Amino acid sequence: METVITPQSIKTIQLKELWEFRELLYFLAWRDIKVRYKQTFIGIIWAVLQPFLTMIVFTFFFNKVIGVSSGNVPYPIFAFTGLVFWNYFSSALSDTSNSLITNQSIITKVFFPRIIIPISTTIVPIIDFFFAFFFLLILLPIFHVSLSILGILSVIPALFITMVTVIGLGNFLAILNVKYRDIRYALPFFIQLLLFVTPVIYSVHTVPSKFQLFLYINPLTGVIDLVRVVMLHQYTINIVGLMISILSSIIFLFIGYTFFMKYERQIADTL
Repeated sequence: METVITPQSIKTIQLKELWEFRELLYFLAWRDIKVRYKQTFIGIIWAVLQPFLTMIVFTFFFNKVIGVSSGNVPYPIFAFTGLVFWNYFSSALSDTSNSLITNQSIITKVFFPRIIIPISTTIVPIIDFFFAFFFLLILLPIFHVSLSILGILSVIPALFITMVTVIGLGNFLAILNVKYRDIRYALPFFIQLLLFVTPVIYSVHTVPSKFQLFLYINPLTGVIDLVRVVMLHQYTINIVGLMISILSSIIFLFIGYTFFMKYERQIADTL
């Protein structure tokens, strides 16, 4: 007698099924965390050092040389706030896009909901995010920026929107990376370009008003703008822009999920 194990559906994946494999999700995330910091010289310090050094470079070239304004907030704080979210996004997106190829040995040997792999990969860079954010909290009083509980709490929805965006884009790119291996070489260039259409270096309010809403199609625009408004007490929240960013994030998630599920059965064979 022969037993064939197949996924429940090509189009959908039951939340119950994901819950049944939750221990695998924890295992993959914890394994990646240990691998990430094993046999490293500076370890978790890099999570703080990378945005800190980038902040110094941005402050010198864009603020001091070019004259990019940061409003009534010191530019180092302005830039570091954006970099905390940008570094999580870029790191998580890069790792998620390569996650299926990285876990090729597991995928080709046993069946489980493949979507668990990219989801687990988005969890790992959160550790770096929280260390960088903690360092931001230390910098705020040094630069005489007052801190509020509401400012700290704003990070929760902002991080959630960022994770949703990464999962959506990551699922899409992970499948493309399996089908076309040159995606992994083009991705760093794509992420680099995306930095310049994300208000990390500059403020949304420095862009002509007729173009501002277009920037919010990028979910990170709404995320970074929200945190800067609430935490750094800048301007007021652009409600319409924030809603566009949230909607855009949901659309990315839907497209990425649908695309992933469409080709899920082909992953093992293609690898």
